[in-house]
Parts: sequence; structure tokens; C-alpha cells
Amino acid sequence: MLKHKDVLGLYELSAEEIDEILTVGMSMKKLLKQNIKRLPHLQGKSVTTLFYENSTRTRCSFELAAKYMGAHVVNISASSSSVQKGETLVDTGKTLDAMKNDVIVIRHPMGGAPALLAKTVQAHVVNAGDGMNEHPSQALLDMLTMRENFGSLQGLTVAILGDIRHSRVAKSNLFGLTKLGATVRMYAPRTLIPSEIGRMGAVVCRSREEAAEGADVVMGLRIQLERQHAGNFPSLGEYAKFYGVNEEVMRCAKPGALVMHPGPVNRGVELTSTLIDGETSRIEEQVLSGIAVRMAILFLLTKQEI
Repeated sequence: MLKHKDVLGLYELSAEEIDEILTVGMSMKKLLKQNIKRLPHLQGKSVTTLFYENSTRTRCSFELAAKYMGAHVVNISASSSSVQKGETLVDTGKTLDAMKNDVIVIRHPMGGAPALLAKTVQAHVVNAGDGMNEHPSQALLDMLTMRENFGSLQGLTVAILGDIRHSRVAKSNLFGLTKLGATVRMYAPRTLIPSEIGRMGAVVCRSREEAAEGADVVMGLRIQLERQHAGNFPSLGEYAKFYGVNEEVMRCAKPGALVMHPGPVNRGVELTSTLIDGETSRIEEQVLSGIAVRMAILFLLTKQEI
């Protein structure tokens, strides 16, 4: 059972809590693979997705996870809500609480917004990505995919390459993977890697090849094109040539090393199309893992009330 009312980040979760989410997620994934999508686990519960940023994968995944377990689901987009009338996050949360919501899944451009909401409401709050802080459910689905392929995360070497500075996925993966005994290597252009990431537990490498050397998993991160105006690298072509993951880089990894990416992928930039569509790619598998791990999160949070 989870010790916290909310799932705000992997930094605050214990190794035991993370392991429990993954274990339940594995069970949920087995059911999904059998095409079992009518479960009673959230019968009578209500789940609201409150998204202040655009999303396809995360929002749809949480919605399906809740519906597959029998919950009532409401979707709120900030662009069509009372936020446009000046309503604050705290007031929105109080309104949702008054409506007897059981779980609020929030994505917000400001780091710390889910934590603020969690202090305000009685409902369980799940962070679906906050600013440049964390994206816990994405990291958990990545970890679930790895665990399914390797049986354990203990002793794995995971290389993460790309826009680490702006990536909440990278930070959550770093916290979660290291707690369960994996080694996390990171590499990016110097403009895209925070100076403090080494103190957070990452092994900072000097080249793509060094990061991938002997790795069990190589994960690319999305180059956030909306931030390209900041001049963090000269061009997409040069990024792909000097920093992207290609077949030559993968030859440095262990034979059969997994290729992963949180999506959406900029083909030919972070990863070559050959790798994206290759036999060791688990990018599509990550999508199914996403529904399973979000089912696990919602179930474990509401299970506390039984």
C-alpha cells in the first residue's frame, strides 16, 4: 500500500512503493494483453484529468486506465475552463473537491503546481507532468517495460540521451531507476544538461558512445522544438549528426539492447527510423505499459480508502 495520499514524483516515493506500483502494473498489463478491459477496481470512483498543457499519450492513457477499471471520468482542458475567466488553481481544486472527485490527474507548466493542489484538496492528486520538475507515471511505465524485458532493474545500465535540461521524464527516471539499483548514464549538448544532474545520481558522460557503452537500454529524449529559439544547438541536422542515437551508437551498447523513447519522437533527430521500427525498439510497448502502470497508480491510491 502506498504511504502517500498522492503521487507527485519518484523523488519522494520509496523503493518499496515504486516496486509495488510496478508489481501491480505487471498484473494489469497481463490483463490488458488478454484484452480484459472491464474491471471493478474503481467502480463508483470519479477521476478528473486537469490539463493546463497539451497532451495526447498521457491524457488518453490515464482516461483509458480509469475507464477500464470502471471509474467515471471527466476531462478538463484549461483552454475551455474557468481558468480563462481568471480562476486560480486552488479555487479550481476546491470546486472539484466539492464535486466529490476521488482523483485529480494534473499536468501543469509550472513546477510544483501538483504539490500545491494536493495540499488544497482531499482528492488524491497524480502529477502528469509539472514544468521541468517530474513526470512520475512516464518513468514508471519506462521502468515497467524494462522490468518486463529483464525481470529486474537491479544492475541494469540505462543510457539517457537528449534534452535533459528540460526533461521531467529524465529526472523521474533517474530517481526511480537508481532507487531500484540501476545505473543511469546521461549525455547531451552542454547547453542541454544541468550542472547539478551528477549530484542527483547520474553518471554524466562525455560522448554518446561513452554513455551507450555496454548499456542494457538506450533511451532518446524529445528535442523540444518549441524551445529551439533559445539557441541551445545550431540546427536539427547538426543535432542529429552529433548527438542523436543511430546504429553506430547502438553498436556500443550490449547486443540486443533496448531502444526506448517517451514520445513523441522527432524521427531522424533523436533516433533514426531504423531504430524506431527495429526489433529491439520498445517504443510501442511503452504505450501499453503506460495504461497498465496508470491503472496501478489509480488502484493503489483509491485502495487506501477500502
